[in-house]
Amino acid sequence: MDTELTTLCYIEKDGKYLMLHRNKKKNDPNHDLWLGIGGHFEEGESPEECVLREVKEESGLMLTDFALRGVITFSDNDWYEYMFLFSADDFEGEITECDEGELVWVEKEKVLSELPIWEGDKIFLGLMAEGEPFFSLKLRYENRVLKKAILNNKDLI
Repeated sequence: MDTELTTLCYIEKDGKYLMLHRNKKKNDPNHDLWLGIGGHFEEGESPEECVLREVKEESGLMLTDFALRGVITFSDNDWYEYMFLFSADDFEGEITECDEGELVWVEKEKVLSELPIWEGDKIFLGLMAEGEPFFSLKLRYENRVLKKAILNNKDLI
């Protein structure tokens, strides 16, 4: 069984999220999808250390105000991922080029309605928009199709 530990951060500014259009890496399971900023843990990192490093590496920005919003458990066949979801609304620095894709500020409502994103992302982005303080969400996919969603141990789908 493959298990991954990751972070993902939605950086907010002026009613927009900084989104990464994943269009540069070969063999990317997220190819042509839009995501927040994040990535895999390095050995010994805490979730906060990981998100700070990943945001700096992928965007050039240094987060100065951020919060852990939830823990997302993903599964798809024999693959598992535990993702620590953050939001941030204050940062320093200038956006740099990302080797994984194009960074674009996108109006929050357009993220859900116009961009190709994972089905499960729509659930946790909705929870964040509703001001849910902290949540645990389990998303079970089968061949990239969302089959089950469990929020705080209660079935959604």
